[in-house]
Amino acid sequence: MVSRKKYIVTIIAVVLVTAILTLSLGNMLMVEAGQKVVLSKETYNQMKNMYEKYAKQESVMEIAKRDFLYEADEKKMLEGALEGTLKALGDPYTQFMTKEEFDALMQDTEGSYEGIGVYITASDDNKILIVSPIEDTPAEKAGLKTGDKIIRINGTEYTAEQIDQAVKIMKGEPGTDVTLTVQRVKEDGTSDISDVVVNREKIKINTIKPAMLEDEIGYIRITTFDMQTEEDFKAAYKELKNQGMKSLVIDLRYNPGGIIESTVGISDMFMGEGIVTYTKTKAGEVDYFKSDKNAEDIPIVLLVNEGSASASEIMAGAMKDTQRATLVGTKTFGKGIVQRVQRFGNEGEGIKMTVSEYFTPNGINIHGIGIEPDMEITLSEDAKGYGAEYYDTDNQLQKAVEILKEKMNQ
Repeated sequence: MVSRKKYIVTIIAVVLVTAILTLSLGNMLMVEAGQKVVLSKETYNQMKNMYEKYAKQESVMEIAKRDFLYEADEKKMLEGALEGTLKALGDPYTQFMTKEEFDALMQDTEGSYEGIGVYITASDDNKILIVSPIEDTPAEKAGLKTGDKIIRINGTEYTAEQIDQAVKIMKGEPGTDVTLTVQRVKEDGTSDISDVVVNREKIKINTIKPAMLEDEIGYIRITTFDMQTEEDFKAAYKELKNQGMKSLVIDLRYNPGGIIESTVGISDMFMGEGIVTYTKTKAGEVDYFKSDKNAEDIPIVLLVNEGSASASEIMAGAMKDTQRATLVGTKTFGKGIVQRVQRFGNEGEGIKMTVSEYFTPNGINIHGIGIEPDMEITLSEDAKGYGAEYYDTDNQLQKAVEILKEKMNQ
């Protein structure tokens, strides 16, 4: 929690550091004169401006402590001010995190947590939108789908502005239930609203699911990109090669993204020397993520759909722009911005902030647009599922296999 003392000391420290950096060498920062301190005019004006800048917040807190009917916790108000500062930017991906929230996010990237197993984001109409349920988790078993909107949790309404609080409620002790009120749009444009009871579990995310298909065609599904994904992918790829794999399907359907270094590392395996992606900040700073000249010479088809987002789109965009793979499926989600997560303060808090946008090798930013596949094909309504285990009804995977057979026969 952020104490008032730390808050004020931080402001003063910022002022003094700024003054040191901006004052010329000929100016005196401050001079002690008995019980007084003499400041330069510039430093005084800076401190005066800083005081005036935060005087309203201090006054509001004093009014709350004096007049609010219930307890006015100063620490909570200060923390709320930090949360509100970033929320006011209007970006659902930018947020101040308490120590508990920061620790939970770090745990998620390591590949395990306790909850229901669903990736969510903010929708255009300020609702909580499901990007995709994680495979083999309670969310998927309960029938939640990409595009569903969570309206209420345990009977309480939550909007996209309260997405952090919603996550806290959905996570919890394994074996306990949470009730989600879900809005689902039907094919005719109307929508149904229903309650879905989901049983929380210990979620251990296995991000790589390999299989050997017919005619020496390998298959690797990537469910998300966490810190273990690149290493696990390389191990699965090596094993399939040992089994005689001659071509490969990489399945990114309903993969909501994750760590950029992970997707770049996997893309680098198959691309020659060049750019996988690059990011650009508001200040125009460009950071390139490149592949080396070493590349596995194997035909590849990438499967994508509306649940393929962020880091998935980095791989899909790189493979498409360089013509390294054929994309099959439907248009991707369209998240082309990058967040940086960093610690903030000395008590374990953190900040997640959108700091740059990323581009495909051909300089395309797909945010809000998505990536069109080379061959558009919608998953059949008769499909019992998607992936190697549902090959008999997964028409998108069947098309990928058909393409690879043609490539191998050329």
